[in-house]
Amino acid sequence: MNVSLQVMGKKTDFILKSDCPPSFEKSADGTCRLVNLYQFYNSVQGRGVGGTQTALPKHRDGFTPAEIDLGRYLFFDPLLSKDGSLSCASCHQPDKGFSDQRDRSIGVTGEKVVRSAPTLWNVAFLDKFFWDARATTLEEQAIGPLFDPKEMGNNPTKLLQDVNANKLYRELFKRVFPQSNMITLTQITRVLTAFQSSLISLNSRYDRYAHGAHYVLTDREIAGMNVFRSFVARCAECHQPPLFTNNQVAVIGTPEPEGMPFDVGAEKTFNAKKLRGGFKVPTLRNITKTAPYMHSGGFDNLFDSVEFYTKGRGHAVPKNESLQLHWHIWEPNLTKEEIQLIVEFLGTLTDESLTPTIPAFVPSGLPVIDQEYQLSITKHNNNSSATGNGE
Repeated sequence: MNVSLQVMGKKTDFILKSDCPPSFEKSADGTCRLVNLYQFYNSVQGRGVGGTQTALPKHRDGFTPAEIDLGRYLFFDPLLSKDGSLSCASCHQPDKGFSDQRDRSIGVTGEKVVRSAPTLWNVAFLDKFFWDARATTLEEQAIGPLFDPKEMGNNPTKLLQDVNANKLYRELFKRVFPQSNMITLTQITRVLTAFQSSLISLNSRYDRYAHGAHYVLTDREIAGMNVFRSFVARCAECHQPPLFTNNQVAVIGTPEPEGMPFDVGAEKTFNAKKLRGGFKVPTLRNITKTAPYMHSGGFDNLFDSVEFYTKGRGHAVPKNESLQLHWHIWEPNLTKEEIQLIVEFLGTLTDESLTPTIPAFVPSGLPVIDQEYQLSITKHNNNSSATGNGE
């Protein structure tokens, strides 16, 4: 199934894939089902708790290849923002661990928002979204940045007008949702969810180690893993393998950037004083790609981030705040060598083997991701040329 757009005088085809992404198997009903080695293991309470060979928690899949691919075009299309300046990928860039390497992302107003952009790798396994855990589904999460006046700044009426006014999107949606004559918000969030659910990172060197290939990690990386999992450091009790997050909210008392007001985090979401200053435990998958770290980018490197946990319980809490810090936050008194070993172990969690292809063009004809990204690509590759298709 393909539709065409004239780009720079050349015909460009948009072809929705009929095959599932790598690591997915096409079922008899035409939907894609995730396949991975962790499915051979069990886990405590079905939530991914346990040792290295531990099952993953429940996940989202069951989308058609066309739904996933249409979601990919939308994800990279700035048409979704208020003024066509930002796409979802502006803050979740594939080459930056699906984050943006900023302490806090820059929204449609040109100003920084209050928090950093979390990675999207393995979001199919999560049941809480945003740093303050205020969404429970990917569909609900998608609505947040689309209509936040400081992020993409759009509203439902304008978004639906823009996508329905685009002939290519009308044809592509018609092929995915043949029963509908108009593009709906439900359809948009469904295909965005389909695409994001396909962002799987489970083929790192750590994963190979976990599946039995113990030779793939160095002695120092194994030593770092042992410190990470020890009852002294206790990193793995919240950053539980295989996802390296328990997807829970924790109050750890990280500092805010200079001049920023204290962020109450999940206290607002749950109307719970005990969660004041609490944020969702982030995954450590591809962590080397997503600096700076913490909810507001307070640390620009992994060593400082790990060192934070051994500087003393509550050492960075403002004097006028009284927080109920997580009981795992204590004073392990790790040496600098032990911190460095943990950092080296975290490097084994890098896996971008299933990074999706960034489309060369999107149906709106706008610069893919955003104008800033397009200029950076042009600057570094003046000899790049149109491929003649949407890829």
